[in-house]
Amino acid sequence: MKCALLHGFAGDPAAWDAVIAYLPSAIEARAIALPGHGGGPVRETWADNIAVVGESLVGCDAVAGYSFGARVALGVLATGANLRAVLIGCNPGIADRERPARVATDAHWAALLRTRGIAEFTDAWSTQPLFASQRQVAAERLTARRVRRLALDPMQLARCLDVMGTGAMPDYRAALPALAHRIAWLAGAGDATYAQLAQSLPGAHRALIADCGHDPTLEQPAALAAAIGVALEALA
Repeated sequence: MKCALLHGFAGDPAAWDAVIAYLPSAIEARAIALPGHGGGPVRETWADNIAVVGESLVGCDAVAGYSFGARVALGVLATGANLRAVLIGCNPGIADRERPARVATDAHWAALLRTRGIAEFTDAWSTQPLFASQRQVAAERLTARRVRRLALDPMQLARCLDVMGTGAMPDYRAALPALAHRIAWLAGAGDATYAQLAQSLPGAHRALIADCGHDPTLEQPAALAAAIGVALEALA
């Protein structure tokens, strides 16, 4: 089975290296760089970027995405792509009443990138409560991720937040029942918001990763690899 792997915001394909090392041999995995993250410039609209990513998934049987990558994977699925999708720590969309606040949050991070640069953004981004559990990760792995993040283009990341942030993406929740037979939801058990979403949204399979917060690719790569294997079998 050919499976594409989509990284999170301010991430890169190498974020999947440790997961790939543990995936079942039946899964032929390929990590893809997303727009604004080495996968070409960010296009004008959410739909434009989803189309570009969809083209890169031609020939794949499945896609697994983490956080931002999961939202992108859901966007591709919603265009009619015949893929199985494992969505990890995924927000499927927000209500219109929540959108102004989320747009403002995305704009705050985009402004930080544009005015203060990638290093200050990286330090601030990593101290969010969402990532508190990453303090348990080995220091060398955290350092390696930081070094890779510092190599990203801050202007492209800012543009990505403008066009592909949660505030800009469509609300896909109404589309989920029709897609449910091809979707598996995963989340870290310690990631309260996304664990609740994973357990409540329409899907054919769901599981939580023990001893893990928001980012299983960093915190529990072996357990995540096993969970992806089980999920893809359940969606077969």
